[in-house]
Amino acid sequence: MLRISHDLIEAMIAHARADHPDEACGIIAGPAVSGEPQRHIPMTNAARSTTFYEFDSTEWLQVYNGMEDADEIPTVIYHSHTATEAYPSRTDASIAAIPEAHYVLIATRDPDVAQVRSFRIIDGQITEEAICVTGAPDDVQSYKFAHTPDAVIYDCR
Repeated sequence: MLRISHDLIEAMIAHARADHPDEACGIIAGPAVSGEPQRHIPMTNAARSTTFYEFDSTEWLQVYNGMEDADEIPTVIYHSHTATEAYPSRTDASIAAIPEAHYVLIATRDPDVAQVRSFRIIDGQITEEAICVTGAPDDVQSYKFAHTPDAVIYDCR
């Protein structure tokens, strides 16, 4: 299960909307000891594509070195899908290189509602996981989660 704050969800969605119609991509870093998502790092999509994302290699090296210096790890790798549902493509699964990370996809094809889903991708195998949102307001209407009612838990402890 991915445990993440409402503010970080909103930051990823805002980044995805800002980069639309190109796919957005980024990282949520967290302390290596806990792996708790804490710091939003929007990245540049070097592919500048509506159907593919690729971290800029120079930027990725700087971000990675900064995380290492701060004793952080990439706890969430996220990107958007601009015309399809929030589900990893074969390409997404093939380039997922951090098995410990949660892979979050944000579908921005609907201008009013962003679909947010989280997955574990290990050796090309995709497994959807529930999202536990902390600090969520009572009325959340700017995004929706997955397709099943038990895919998201609000204000879990």
